[in-house]
Amino acid sequence: MKRNMKLTCLNLFFCAFLFSADPMPLMAASAGSALEPVATDYWSLQEVRNISRKVADWQIKEFPQDKYAVEEPKGWIAGAFYMGLFDWAELDEDDAYFDWLKKLFGRQQWQVAERMYHADDICIAQVYLDMYEKYKNEWMLQPTLARTEWVINHPSNGSMDLDYKEASTIERWSWCDALFMAPGVYTRLYTLTNNRKYMHFADNEFRATYHHLYDKKEHLFYRDSRYFSQKEANGKKVFWGRGNGWVIGGLAEILKTLPAEDKEYRPFYASVFVEFCDRLAGLQGKDGYWHASLLDPESYPSPETSATGFIVYGLAYGINQGHLPADKYLPIVKKGWKALVEAVDADGKLGWVQPVGADPKKVTYDMTELYGTGAFLMAACEIYKLCK
Repeated sequence: MKRNMKLTCLNLFFCAFLFSADPMPLMAASAGSALEPVATDYWSLQEVRNISRKVADWQIKEFPQDKYAVEEPKGWIAGAFYMGLFDWAELDEDDAYFDWLKKLFGRQQWQVAERMYHADDICIAQVYLDMYEKYKNEWMLQPTLARTEWVINHPSNGSMDLDYKEASTIERWSWCDALFMAPGVYTRLYTLTNNRKYMHFADNEFRATYHHLYDKKEHLFYRDSRYFSQKEANGKKVFWGRGNGWVIGGLAEILKTLPAEDKEYRPFYASVFVEFCDRLAGLQGKDGYWHASLLDPESYPSPETSATGFIVYGLAYGINQGHLPADKYLPIVKKGWKALVEAVDADGKLGWVQPVGADPKKVTYDMTELYGTGAFLMAACEIYKLCK
C-alpha cells in the first residue's frame, strides 16, 4: 500500500467556521421535565433503540455549542463520542448518522490532532479507519497512515520508566487512558494491512504500560505513576473509576479489532480482559453505578456515568463474545444499564458525567461530556445484542 509521506507532519489549519453549516439533529428533542422517566422497560430491543437514538440525537444537536467540539473536534474528547456514534450508526443502520460523521470529518480533511506522539491525539483515527472499512475511500485512510508511519519510524526518546512527572513521558503510553486512545488504531491497521509492524509497536507499548500501572494485587490500573503512593480518605489506594473504564473499553476495542484467528496476540489481551472484568464486576455499587473512586465510593457517593458506561460496554462485549459467563455477568450488566438509562433526562442528555480530569472528583446531575455519550452508545450497542 503506498504511503503518502508528504502528509506525515501535515495537520491542516481549520477556520473558526467549522460548524457554520450546523449539522442538524436527526430527531426532534422530546419535551418534558428533565427528571421525567425515559423508559418503562429498559431491557427490550425497542427501548434500547429509543433511548440510544434520543441520546445520540441530543448530543448531535448540542455538538456545535460544545466547548471541546469547538476547540478541538479532532481531539480525544470528541473522538470517544464519534466511536460510540459510529458503533450505534452501524447497528441502527441509519445513514443519517454516517452522513453527519462524513460531513464533519470531511471538514477536518480526515486529519488527526496535532501532537505527533501523544496517544490522545490519535484516538479519532479509530473512527476514520472504521469509516474507511465501510466506504473504502483512500482519503479517509491516508492521514492516519502518515501519522502512524512517522511514529513507528521515529520512536520516541520519552522516559523509558514511564515516570509521569517527566514531561517527555507523554510521548509514551504512560497514563491508563492511553490504553483506550491509541492501541485500537494499530490493531485496526494490523488487521487491515496484515503488516505485523503495527501490532509489534502497539503490543510493546501496551505491555510496558500494563507492567507499569497494573496493580497485580488489586487487579486495577493506576491512572499514572503519581498515584502509586496516594491514598483515599478511607486509606485505600486511589483507583479512578473512569481511568479503569478507559482501560476496559480499550481492551474491548483491541479484542474487537484483532483478527479472530490471531494466536500470537489475542491470548494475552483476552487473559488480561477476563481478569480485569472479574475485578471490576465486584466493584459495582448497589445503585448500579461504578463510582469516581473504585475503592472509596463512600467519599464519592454520586453516580458517575462515564466510568459506568465504559465498564458496562466491556462486560457486555465480554458476554456477547463468550469471554465471560452470562450467568455471572448478565445481572451486573443489566443493573448497570438500568442505572445508565436512569441518568438520561427526557431530552436525551446523559447526566452524572465527571468532567475532564485525572482522578476522582465530585459529580453532579447536570454534568455531561462528549465521552460520556460515547461510552453510553458503545454500551447500548452491546446491550442491544444481548436483548436479541
